[in-house]
Amino acid sequence: MWAPPLLFYCPGQIGKAQGKGGEVMDVLEKDLKTPIKLLLVDDEVGYANVLANRLGKRNIIVRKAYSGQEAILAMRSEDFDVAIFDLKMEGIDGLELLRTSRRLLPHMPVIMLTGHGSEQAAREGLKEGAFDYLTKPCELEELLEKIYQASGHKKKESV
Repeated sequence: MWAPPLLFYCPGQIGKAQGKGGEVMDVLEKDLKTPIKLLLVDDEVGYANVLANRLGKRNIIVRKAYSGQEAILAMRSEDFDVAIFDLKMEGIDGLELLRTSRRLLPHMPVIMLTGHGSEQAAREGLKEGAFDYLTKPCELEELLEKIYQASGHKKKESV
């Protein structure tokens, strides 16, 4: 009679487990069966909607915010695995939002998106605690890789 493998689980640790067929699998605190909960903040509504749609097809639950103020309200009411902040926004910009997110959700990694020519401001974001930054427009695969790294998920193989 088959029995499930016995796992000794330590949160945040990588380990090994034996699957049904005897294969050895990596075990992570979060795997691809658990969706990533992502906060996407960009005042370019069309861009945010298209990106959210594309990410949603890859086991990522996206909460969109079209302003820094809307993002702050979201962070006060929900937890997120990772966030993406556009650097240049009206009102509360990405750097100010990053500083606020450090107070509200200090363990949430933030990926900054910046337009061409504002890489210096993005590097400032790294000094303020951002996980990383990408220049817009960026390739979806590159952004997905950063999201998976930031959230601790394994990279999902292309389907």
